[in-house]
Amino acid sequence: MEIRPITPRYAVSPQITVEDVPAIAAAGFVKVICNRPNAEVPYDMQSDAIGQAVRAAGLEYEVLELTHQTMTPSNVALQRELAESCSGPVLAYCASGTRCSVVWALGQCDRMSTDDILQATTKAGYALENLRPALDHMRNIDR
Repeated sequence: MEIRPITPRYAVSPQITVEDVPAIAAAGFVKVICNRPNAEVPYDMQSDAIGQAVRAAGLEYEVLELTHQTMTPSNVALQRELAESCSGPVLAYCASGTRCSVVWALGQCDRMSTDDILQATTKAGYALENLRPALDHMRNIDR
């Protein structure tokens, strides 16, 4: 497991396993968000199995399956709500962490400059420069 912080309250990771859950809890996360569709993973790594282990460790668990087609404004807003509706740090995971980074970036357009968003994701290891036009466009809409 490779946890990559984007902000002090939001981190992303490639696919996690049931065995990773104790380390996630020990790292201080209070919620885990699964952004990976079950169709992409074997049964033992699907959201039900991970969710059961996360909840058993005393953490909140949410599922918001994301694909290119489902990266909609309503899902961007829902991810932001899920991440902000808890009392502490959130770990979001998918196959590589990229989807979790993209959905976070799109959800910050009304709060942060495009440069600051891209700097945060780049620092976490996700080069999302190709999102610049979309982020700039969304920032102009939000104003």
